[in-house]
Amino acid sequence: MKATDARVLLTGASGGIGQAMAQTLRQAGAHVMGIGRAAAPTAAGTDWVQADLTTAEGQTAVGEAAAAWGANVLVHAAGLPCFGPLGAVPPAQVQAVLQANLLAPLLLTQRLLPQLLRQPRAQIVFVGSALGRIGLPGFSVYGASKAGLHGFAEALRRELDGTPVRVQILGPRSTRTGFNDATVEAYNRATGTAMDRPELVAAALLQLIESEAAERFLGFPERLAVRLNGVLGALLDGSFVKHRRSLPAAPLQPASEGTPS
Repeated sequence: MKATDARVLLTGASGGIGQAMAQTLRQAGAHVMGIGRAAAPTAAGTDWVQADLTTAEGQTAVGEAAAAWGANVLVHAAGLPCFGPLGAVPPAQVQAVLQANLLAPLLLTQRLLPQLLRQPRAQIVFVGSALGRIGLPGFSVYGASKAGLHGFAEALRRELDGTPVRVQILGPRSTRTGFNDATVEAYNRATGTAMDRPELVAAALLQLIESEAAERFLGFPERLAVRLNGVLGALLDGSFVKHRRSLPAAPLQPASEGTPS
């Protein structure tokens, strides 16, 4: 779909990547309706829905707005981070990450699908992560949420084959925004992991929408690792020794609800 024909419903539009995506899409001629928990940022434009997508009320509000506005592209860019040894992650954080990163986009897609199927042509883009295809130490919870998202998107793409709706996956690697805190940045330095600018991810989103390709992963060696991990699996386990040794120490006792990650 050409950007000038796109009416994009963008979740997570107030985040670092989300703001870059909204700006890039608008500059290319797309109409963008941002979705966020907070009120619209100053530079967001006039189309904005303030909603918490982890609630039924938020999902309803977005569904009604999308139908009235005539959205034909849904971009799932909202999500929560999670980094650290599993033993250091409180159960409440595990639930929140899976709710925001997997269950919320699944349910929002389900709600909006009838509206999208009525369009002459429509697209659903899931912003996943290379970590959803590469099991990286320290990202077990976050990786699980993105792996689930990738699996859902892949199955839905095949389910909707032959309909007006295309399903796509964008898989960024680590990105230099507030989403990744100082601990993650230190881990990336220790392991030699590159971090992309949000504008690069936004440009990749625009290219993905216009190309209508099934998926696009960003960065080298991450793109290669995604392919190799799918073929070789456990044979690559020894490649991540540096990553395992670069993790913060895990507590001896399981994380409680009140233990910070």
